[in-house]
Amino acid sequence: MSEKTQEAVEAASEVIETPDLLAKVVEALSGASRRTRQNAAAVISEVAKRRADLIEPYSNDIVDALNRPEARTRWECLDALTVLVETNSRACDKAIAGAETSLFDEESGPVRLAALRFLCKIGATTEARSEKTWPLIDEAIQCYHGDLEFNDMLLAVVDFSAGKLSEGVKAELAERMSFDASNSKGSLKRRAQQILDNVGGTA
Repeated sequence: MSEKTQEAVEAASEVIETPDLLAKVVEALSGASRRTRQNAAAVISEVAKRRADLIEPYSNDIVDALNRPEARTRWECLDALTVLVETNSRACDKAIAGAETSLFDEESGPVRLAALRFLCKIGATTEARSEKTWPLIDEAIQCYHGDLEFNDMLLAVVDFSAGKLSEGVKAELAERMSFDASNSKGSLKRRAQQILDNVGGTA
């Protein structure tokens, strides 16, 4: 664990013990300093992992932070929103547009991965959301196939495939993964096959 990450963990513990501090951390997301924004986002992400209920009232501020230029602020906020989907998915709907922008960030693999994880998480909650997010997920599968983050991305797609998907999305996802299930090796083949099993497809 890096020193900065350790600082975020300690700050998150302090916020959880004294929730009134959270408002100041959230306010820092819109501050002028790039470093301060990044540090605030890291704290919020850590708080979300342990006490998602504390960040829920600030969902709009966290969604707004997806417009910041630096990748780390965006991926930490996407991580927080991914957790928040479980408790208040409606509040996270507004983040889909910001997640789309981050998904195609040409400079940062971590922010692309965080965006896909979020889109897969919220897309799995209802059939309507699956149809809204699937074109983005599908494009990411094609764009990043073979990239460093692709194995982790595919884990998010596995979770997506087990969600409440429309029949049309299931069919298109099965078609997309059938080649890898038949022709790939190792973890890629296993995960592709797991996705097919989840959506009732065949390789």
